[in-house]
Order: sequence, then structure tokens, then C-alpha cells
Amino acid sequence: MAARIATLRDLDVVTDTITLAFAEDPVWAVAFARSDGRVDHQRALFRLWIEGALRYPWVWMTVGGEAVTIWIPPGGNDMSSEQEEAFDGLASEHLGERAGLLSGLLHRFAAARPTKEPYYYLSLLGTHPAHRGQGIGMALLADNLARIDPEEMPAYLESTNPLNDRRYERVGFRRLGEFRSPFDDHVITTMWRPATQGGGAGAASPP
Repeated sequence: MAARIATLRDLDVVTDTITLAFAEDPVWAVAFARSDGRVDHQRALFRLWIEGALRYPWVWMTVGGEAVTIWIPPGGNDMSSEQEEAFDGLASEHLGERAGLLSGLLHRFAAARPTKEPYYYLSLLGTHPAHRGQGIGMALLADNLARIDPEEMPAYLESTNPLNDRRYERVGFRRLGEFRSPFDDHVITTMWRPATQGGGAGAASPP
């Protein structure tokens, strides 16, 4: 797998891949939906999200941008306070009253996150629709985890699509819990991958 760290120079490519990858996601397609059916604003929302992650050297992409992983390293956060304000303003502008539900959804994501120990947080994993079905996204994730393992750090993610749960399990994640979207009660599964110890699977319990 030829993977590299994305930088601000890659922002447009990364944003395009993520926006298209999540265009039909059971959670984010609903959460970002406008009452008039327009979707062009979704790119701007994802762009701010990605800009927040690019403060850290843990946004990874395949060389051609076919797949992207958005990680927040231990001790990091999704956005700066200024970026959060900009995101909230953009959501209010485009979603109107639904922006309150989006805020509630994001709070549920935050409340579900483990707090007892540091970990790498996989915020988003997306494959461009033109390259789906080739295993590129999961190969990129496996590459990332191989870089995390020598640090003996755990990893955490939320699966918004149940079709992906088994894929995550194949690379060592296990179901931790769940919560529901305030938009339509869709179940979001939280998943935990223990830290490796000495090159093997760690025995640490989920937090």
C-alpha cells in the first residue's frame, strides 16, 4: 500500500474523496441533508472538518487520493474553537432548524468516546466511489494500524454503516457500545482496538 500523510495542499482532493464517499452514508447523508434537497453545501462542511484534522500529521491518503483516513492522535481534538464556530455557523446557514439536531448528534459522538486512556481516533475513512470494491480503503486502514502498533496505543472509531462492522473486526476492532442518531434513531456502533504489546494483540479491556 502506497500511502502518505496529507497536507493542506491536498485539502481539495481529500475533501472531494470524503464528500463523495459519504454522500449516501446512513448517518451523515441524513445529518447534512437540506430541506430543499441541495447537497453542494456538504463539501463545505466536510472541508472544515478535514481542516481541523490537518492540524495533525495523521490524515492519510493513497497516492492518487482514492482512499482517505482522518485520524485524531492521542490528546488531540477534532477542531479548534475557531473552526467549531465556523462549522456551527455554516450548519445554521444551510440546515436551518436541523442544525440543532446536527449539534445534538455531534454531542452524542463526543459523549460516547472513551475517556480513561489515550488512543488514536479514526474520525473518517472514505473511498472514492470510483474505486470502491477493491479493498483500497481497508488496505489504507491496515497500513495506518501497522504504524500505530509499534506505539502500543489503542484505536477507536464509530461505525455509521453496519455493513462496515465486519470489515473493522477483521483488522482487530471489537464492538464497544452504541448510540442513536437524533435524526432518525439510526444505530451508530462504537468500536475499540486494543493496543498491541510486543507485536501481538493486546489483552487490555475496552474502557
